[in-house]
Amino acid sequence: MARKFTRETAEAEVIETGKELYRCGMAVAASGNLSVRLDDKRIIITASGSRLGRLSAEDMVCVGLVSGLAEEDRTPSSELPMHRMIYKEFPEINAVLHCHPPFANGYFSVRDSFKPLTFEASFYLGDVPVVPQDTPTVTRPQEITAALRQGNLIVLKNHGIVSAAGDMAKALDLAQTLEESIKTAALARLFSCGIELTPAEAKTERAAASGLAYRMFSPEHIDAIVGLVNRDSFISEKGRELELTLQLSVVLDDDGIAYKFVFRQGKIASVERSAEAPFVISAPASAWREVFSGRLDPFTAVTQGKMKLKGQLGQLSRWYVPFSRLFELFKQVPVSS
Repeated sequence: MARKFTRETAEAEVIETGKELYRCGMAVAASGNLSVRLDDKRIIITASGSRLGRLSAEDMVCVGLVSGLAEEDRTPSSELPMHRMIYKEFPEINAVLHCHPPFANGYFSVRDSFKPLTFEASFYLGDVPVVPQDTPTVTRPQEITAALRQGNLIVLKNHGIVSAAGDMAKALDLAQTLEESIKTAALARLFSCGIELTPAEAKTERAAASGLAYRMFSPEHIDAIVGLVNRDSFISEKGRELELTLQLSVVLDDDGIAYKFVFRQGKIASVERSAEAPFVISAPASAWREVFSGRLDPFTAVTQGKMKLKGQLGQLSRWYVPFSRLFELFKQVPVSS
């Protein structure tokens, strides 16, 4: 259900966010636009030509989600079609932030992907989707909504970023985390630490020579994953080193299929059909499909609310390294569409 704001509360949230973006150099002059969902039928969005660092109530326009018509005699941002499509596609999204941060824009003008250097940023950002952009205003908003299925933050190449979340504070957190992470990467290269900043490793081929693809969450699919994990020397080594011994269940929300993996020193000792475990990761099929394709990191998906976790993420993150390798292995087992 959409979160409901009063007009005054929503305007205050947008005004404070605009000031923060300006303060940290992520919005200058009349660039960028912000919006908040008021209820199931209306949003407020910054007016065309607004300066995010100096917003007031007069810079807000209330717009009907279905009609796209403004209630006031003011022109909404030219990016209104993108904002409306995001709210229609994602009922859990209540705030959309679009700005042009200089470090992110500079980095993605010459690169097509980015992998954060710090663990914390990796949790929150994952692999940030990049959408090609060849016009000053977004003219293909459907590409934005498609990319948002992989994460709540996307990059518009040669344009800026779009961050969408349950509230404006979370959207701002994601935007600032990306900008800070790219600054960190720039400093790492400046300090000549030997950190490779080229795009992430090429994806491992997913299809076996036979071209066999498994039905997602079928017993055969799970067996294939278990076989890969238990044959992987890196997971075995790190599992012993980090004492990877726990019970973790994965649940397909759509039909309740669940598997409990019993890890002992990095090996999967057994698998049971059960959702009862100290750690449970659950999600709809659409999210799991992104995970198994390698486009969505489960740690990131949990922090962004695309997957649900029962248990403490902080406890699970002590095994971040071997689990990251496990998730990398997922995409080696092809799933049928």
